[in-house]
Amino acid sequence: MGRAGDELLGRVMGVVAREGLGDRSLRDVAAQAGTSHRMLLYHFGSRAGLVAAIVARMEADQVRLLRGLATGAESPQQLIRALWEELTRPEVLPFVRLFLETVALTSRGPSEDLTTPWVDATAELAVRWDVEVDPAVTRLGVAVVRGLLVDVLGGGSIPDATEALERYLSSLPEPPLQRSGTKR
Repeated sequence: MGRAGDELLGRVMGVVAREGLGDRSLRDVAAQAGTSHRMLLYHFGSRAGLVAAIVARMEADQVRLLRGLATGAESPQQLIRALWEELTRPEVLPFVRLFLETVALTSRGPSEDLTTPWVDATAELAVRWDVEVDPAVTRLGVAVVRGLLVDVLGGGSIPDATEALERYLSSLPEPPLQRSGTKR
């Protein structure tokens, strides 16, 4: 997708993050984003293509965020806490809602693997931190965070979900981290 498609996708994501996607027509979404449904079809091929592009963009943005947050984290647990804080900010929650809505829409047919990029990014970070990470534990962590986000968006409280996340994190071994050849 070119620059124009990227910019259009950003506008569409802003609209549907505020108002939801649901069964809204492409015409309605396009009008709200200041474009035409034909432009959406040109860039994304179909409604399903638009939904897939939203999911792909959001996942890529979140994995990028994870990598950025890792620079200040002293442990995997601190990294997960920092990510949780970011994902539960009031201005970010509409995009989390949009992500979960679009994932639900893509689950009706073949879709992209949305967890492997997190497993891969975690493996890269583990090498940098000189720790071993079990891919199954990473998948479990992704599932826990996503499940707690569903809880929050479904009416649960952020403090209660954060407490549950802390309980999960306390069950994980905190590996000693090695950086620059010295133990921390």
